[in-house]
Amino acid sequence: MSDPTPWQPWQSGKGVPQSWQGQTAPSMLASHADRERAVDVLRAGYGEGRMEHPEFEKRVAQAYAARTVGELALLVADLPHGPVPQPGPVAAVPQTFMAVPRRQTNAKAIGAAVCGLLCLPTMGLTGIPAVILGHAARNEMERTGEAGDGLALTGLVLGWLSTAVWALVLTLLIAVALASG
Repeated sequence: MSDPTPWQPWQSGKGVPQSWQGQTAPSMLASHADRERAVDVLRAGYGEGRMEHPEFEKRVAQAYAARTVGELALLVADLPHGPVPQPGPVAAVPQTFMAVPRRQTNAKAIGAAVCGLLCLPTMGLTGIPAVILGHAARNEMERTGEAGDGLALTGLVLGWLSTAVWALVLTLLIAVALASG
């Protein structure tokens, strides 16, 4: 008399072990990593609707109890090894939707802006460095294509304003000294 239930590859004691994950010796002892790979294949199969939940739970329990690679191979023999690839070519993302790489900001431009902003708290002492860094940054950015033109321009404007204010103050002091003199 024949068995009324059809043979399932994951049932122990029936069938011939098939190779799984490139393993050639079904009698080799299974490692924890082998068991986890088998459970991953079972999860993918369950997620794709290839088995019912009670069967999935039974196979997972057998995977964790398996001693050999051959036993694990029987559990996943009727499943694809991982998610089934979807048919059809994968279209490349058009260049229009690709992220534009950001240009690097020139370090001298950042320095010019910082020096320019520090002109007020330092009473204009950082004005000349702001002007020098601003001009150097704009020359470098023209050659290299780096970003930061607004920062360099901020440093230049604030640096020149600070220098002009100091020039005006010194001129007035000299004029007052000569007039009182």
